[in-house]
Amino acid sequence: MLSDADLVKRVLMGDRSAYGELFERYERSVLAVGLSVLGDLHAAQDVSQETFVMAYEKLPALRRGSSFGVWVQRIARNEAIGYVRRLQRRQSAEESSHRQKTRSDNHRLDAVGEKLLKDVLRLPRHERSVVMLHYFEAHPVKAVSAMTGRPVGTVTMQLSRARARLLKWLKESAL
Repeated sequence: MLSDADLVKRVLMGDRSAYGELFERYERSVLAVGLSVLGDLHAAQDVSQETFVMAYEKLPALRRGSSFGVWVQRIARNEAIGYVRRLQRRQSAEESSHRQKTRSDNHRLDAVGEKLLKDVLRLPRHERSVVMLHYFEAHPVKAVSAMTGRPVGTVTMQLSRARARLLKWLKESAL
């Protein structure tokens, strides 16, 4: 399995299939970021598509290919926030009430899921990236190790610390 840095190099050399691999690797985590901001699956899917188009266009500006995952998630968050701002400017009071109804349908995360997703985004960058790859993208620890260029033991320790931190935050919010 190629690392993110290797895939980015291949994309910059004209290999579009390498970008497809990056897309598959981060598709779910980018969608999760959009969903955490927007709370609506369809809007998050739109933002996800825009994110990957923008990331492809801006890829030459990425200094460290190994940080592609964190970088694309940051783009997704900014795109989702921009989406909300554009939506708010366009909608009248009547449309706003319709949006509230739509957001409460079955695509909306439950309160615990939403809190957990927000907490994952609060994790330090090194922990957040391995959590997203392992739990959101369902990559085994060994694959996460290869993608990030970190030893398996380091990835395992980062996952363990992230789980402990998330559990602590969830318990604190339940009080």
